[in-house]
Amino acid sequence: MHVDPNVKVLATTRYNGDIDPWIDGCVMPVAWKKMYGNGRVFYSSLWHDEKDFSVPESVEIIKRGIRWAAQSKYESTENLVRPVY
Repeated sequence: MHVDPNVKVLATTRYNGDIDPWIDGCVMPVAWKKMYGNGRVFYSSLWHDEKDFSVPESVEIIKRGIRWAAQSKYESTENLVRPVY
């Protein structure tokens, strides 16, 4: 699987085999950030419906992600990894 080396994983989840046995123990990123040109990208797959916003930690992740992405206008960009394949 090709993975962008500039992606910085912020949160992961570990699946169990309750729904599908083949995914038991699999660790997947659920929130990440990266630079894109002079901008910033924040992604999260944590929220699926409005009750998820009642979890304070969940709301804090989205607030921090939005704040970080919005600061790209005022802060210098990070050094990007430029891999050669």
